[in-house]
Amino acid sequence: MMSTCVVLFVMAWSVVRLWSVQAAIGMCLVAAVIPPIAAIVGNRRGPNERWFDEPQEKDPDAGTGDPESDAWWDELEGKGRKDRRR
Repeated sequence: MMSTCVVLFVMAWSVVRLWSVQAAIGMCLVAAVIPPIAAIVGNRRGPNERWFDEPQEKDPDAGTGDPESDAWWDELEGKGRKDRRR
């Protein structure tokens, strides 16, 4: 999809504009619509992904389930640090 977008832009302003500026502008408008459509298609869930059946976490500090990731986030947020004030 993205290569089609690039080809439309390049062809519009290198070749098509010599015959019709309106057609070149139309091609660019079509090319401008392609990236959002590509993002939507690329980010959609599959038919077997039942995200609405996943249990909700009750504790917001429960973590992600990955100990390495949780440790990294705790360090980033300052939760794992000892209080150094005396």
